[in-house]
Amino acid sequence: MFNLNAKVIYPGHGVAIIEELMERSVAGSQVTFMKLVFMYKDMTILVPTYNVVSIGIRMPSSMELVKKTMDELYSKPERRLESIDFTPSGWNKRHKDYQTKIQSGGLLEIAKIYRDLMYVAQQKDLSFGERALLQTTEELLAQEIQIVKDVAREFVLLEIRTPFKQLVFHDTNFFRTEAVPFS
Repeated sequence: MFNLNAKVIYPGHGVAIIEELMERSVAGSQVTFMKLVFMYKDMTILVPTYNVVSIGIRMPSSMELVKKTMDELYSKPERRLESIDFTPSGWNKRHKDYQTKIQSGGLLEIAKIYRDLMYVAQQKDLSFGERALLQTTEELLAQEIQIVKDVAREFVLLEIRTPFKQLVFHDTNFFRTEAVPFS
């Protein structure tokens, strides 16, 4: 299923390349590990091959799923904004739900979180945690779409942000660290 030099998606962390398959002795047993080198961050990890499925490591999405993901960004949030609980306890519940979805690693689920947070930013200033989650989801989307479409990061960021250009945001600083301006 996974070959050397293949690009894979590690849930919550992004795109990595399988650099090496290696055998190691662990508790007296021989275990095969995949050495994953992340493409967009300075990180390398070893993952036991028997654990790949439970972690959720997967191949990059198809072009069809990327198109579906972009369509999702143009759709309205599943929940009405008026019904969202903006209190700290409401955020804690949403954050836990968002983290579970991010750890599932599904591109479509990550796009829904990104879209929902972009719409929340229309209602109020994003908290530190919300801004961090927005940046994380944008980064995860950008990485995978970039490798699937084989285009420059700037084009992907522009494509991801375009559905939200017409929205008026309370918080104008949540993209400040990006190389490509939002507007």
